[in-house]
Amino acid sequence: MSNKNNDDLKYQASENTLGLNPVVGLRGKDLLASARMVLTQAIKQPIHSVKHVTQFGLELKNVLFGKSDLQPAGDDRRFVDPAWSQNPLYKRYLQTYLAWRKELHAWIDDSSLSPKDIARGHFVINLMTEAMAPTNTAANPAAVKRFFETGGKSLLDGLSHLAKDLVHNGGMPSQVNMGAFEVGKSLGVTEGAVVFRNDVLELIQYKPITEQVHERPLLVVPPQINKFYVFDLSPDKSLARFCLRNNVQTFIVSWRNPTKEQREWGLSTYIEALKEAVDVVTAITGSKDVNMLGACSGGITCTALLGHYAATGENKVNALTLLVSVLDTTLDSDVALFVDEQTLEMAKRHSYQAGVLEGKDMAKVFAWMRPNDLIWNYWVNNYLLGNEPPVFDILFWNNDTTRLPAAFHGDLIEMFKNNPLIRPNALEVCGTPIDLKQVTADIFSLAGTNDHITPWKSCYKSAQLFGGKVEFVLSSSGHIQSILNPPGNPKSRYMTSDEMTANADDWQENSTKHADSWWLYWQAWQAARSGELKKAPTKLGNKAFPAGEASPGTYVHER
Repeated sequence: MSNKNNDDLKYQASENTLGLNPVVGLRGKDLLASARMVLTQAIKQPIHSVKHVTQFGLELKNVLFGKSDLQPAGDDRRFVDPAWSQNPLYKRYLQTYLAWRKELHAWIDDSSLSPKDIARGHFVINLMTEAMAPTNTAANPAAVKRFFETGGKSLLDGLSHLAKDLVHNGGMPSQVNMGAFEVGKSLGVTEGAVVFRNDVLELIQYKPITEQVHERPLLVVPPQINKFYVFDLSPDKSLARFCLRNNVQTFIVSWRNPTKEQREWGLSTYIEALKEAVDVVTAITGSKDVNMLGACSGGITCTALLGHYAATGENKVNALTLLVSVLDTTLDSDVALFVDEQTLEMAKRHSYQAGVLEGKDMAKVFAWMRPNDLIWNYWVNNYLLGNEPPVFDILFWNNDTTRLPAAFHGDLIEMFKNNPLIRPNALEVCGTPIDLKQVTADIFSLAGTNDHITPWKSCYKSAQLFGGKVEFVLSSSGHIQSILNPPGNPKSRYMTSDEMTANADDWQENSTKHADSWWLYWQAWQAARSGELKKAPTKLGNKAFPAGEASPGTYVHER
């Protein structure tokens, strides 16, 4: 595989890691109903359809006579091979495809359907036209070249990969070579130990690497839909190691991978488990409170915990960092087109019958929402070019999915449906109503400009829900690259501003741009809220909570 192609695959993968939206479900029958609606429209409006067929015919004539100026979008990397622009046959093949796709979208745009049905039609047409792209066929010039270069071996390798995926990967092209990494050997290797375990989580304390540490510790809470080691992926991009280097006593939660026996675990279950973890961290460090960091759905869990503490009058969290976390759950994605009361109830019923929502099922739904980046890319790489799937740590982590218990899945669906965190006392956890305006801890909220999983403006709106002082930072990257942003990357940029304006665009306009990683800015913010320096402890845990298994612990290995 060329390095360029490999880098493209890695980049697209890192921009498309699994998000929470698929928890609300996207059913095959909804897509079929939309496809039927599109076909019925052709019969209902024959004159309208004939008009667009005629326009397609005129464009086709221009293509055949070499007079068409149709070309793929500048950011469409599928057609970068020079053959698509320089070989007359390939150029006509590509332009015919582009003309057909353009006319289909124009036809649905001009139809008499409602705006929502038009949006559904575009989604279904996209699924169909992307599947039938010229690059996905054996005529792909890169595949033809590869076939002759390898004396036909690429075709045999491709068929072998296809057979393997049909048997072991549910017929989906593999995104990563899962044999290339091992958690605890090549990933998640920062030194530490499990100092506490309950049914829901393991608490890992990391060994200090500086002579002095800040008095107030940091407790990191990962999302429930992936494993925790995204915060300790590899030594060069480990947030855990970065914190340790900067004198922070670092603890990370490792969630258990639930089975149907844990179907009754809900949001309150996770918060009760987290309350125990907070008490253990304060007991071990001697600090009266902690700083917390939550990412994605882990951020929702931390927020609900702070709301619960505010309701009970406990001051156990001094400051909270939220990474790419949306609390205002107004759905604004392709999934939203297919979401109605019936879909949500079906999704809840399905997971309740199974006891869990499988991470791999969520990943499959997510892949079909972004087929070019998450399916056809790998179809070309693995089957047409006969390459092995990429070796990439972020992809390995993203494919190492976990399950969600039915009750927690139900709670998330209710949150998507009712959006309770934007209203005082609309959500109740652990027996207390939540009012985020009562949460007065300092908040550091990070979002990514290119993040389409948790869009930055949704993160901005979410950061405004709190009653305390908020520091909003905007990183120039996508969802996962916003989190994994070690210093030293010459392309890294971020924005800050002294005040939170009512409008996100105004905030962006008045913000200050900085070079390098937001980690450095956050480290200064965190240090100002971490108390005095004291001598680092020489051993992990304490008498009541002694160090057990070495990190990354045991829960992370549960399949």
